[in-house]
Amino acid sequence: MDRKKLLFIAIFTIIGFIFLQIPINQLAGSEVSFTVFDLFAPIAGGFLGPVIGIISVFLMTLGNFFYNGAEFTAGPLIRIFPTLFAVYYFTRKDRSNIVIPALAMLIFWAHPEGRVAWYYALFWLIPMAAYFKKDNLFIRSFGATFSAHAVGGALWIWAFNLPASVWISLIPVVAAERLLFAAGISLSFIAMTNIVAYLEARNILPVKFVNLEKKYIYLTNK
Repeated sequence: MDRKKLLFIAIFTIIGFIFLQIPINQLAGSEVSFTVFDLFAPIAGGFLGPVIGIISVFLMTLGNFFYNGAEFTAGPLIRIFPTLFAVYYFTRKDRSNIVIPALAMLIFWAHPEGRVAWYYALFWLIPMAAYFKKDNLFIRSFGATFSAHAVGGALWIWAFNLPASVWISLIPVVAAERLLFAAGISLSFIAMTNIVAYLEARNILPVKFVNLEKKYIYLTNK
């Protein structure tokens, strides 16, 4: 890995760290918040590959954990991991993209409150269905954000024992929130793709510097 690629990863990580400081809304049952980072992080694997992308996102969230002096409690610790599954989902197309949300549903339903609010977990059929249409950027983004939601929800219900009434009340909030996240992930991916393509075209970055999906390049290369 040459210096320019390491520099790109460093810049990408710094941008993600900055986005972690911009909250969007608060997670039910805790003081933990979603941030602009949730609209940006899943695309990491699309440019850096699944392994480096996941490592980069993990380092961003871990660095943010210590930077903000978060305590080693359930909320902040759980917050670190779901986004990693979104990165993996966005990058790879394999059967784990079906298995992970299916397991999350079973874990959610195994909780007494989850059995009452059983239909909340039906949201996690979305990443399972989206798996079959991952050539569409918005659907892939929608599946990625709901893959993270599935993992987070399965962990959250056991960590905080939120009553079924809370989960049920969150259904319209989740629908709107995840539509926003999917749109944000899609736009972030298109923007970053075109920025990198622009820099490559002007020899600021080497050609084929990172993975690019050419069908999303709209800026001229001339």
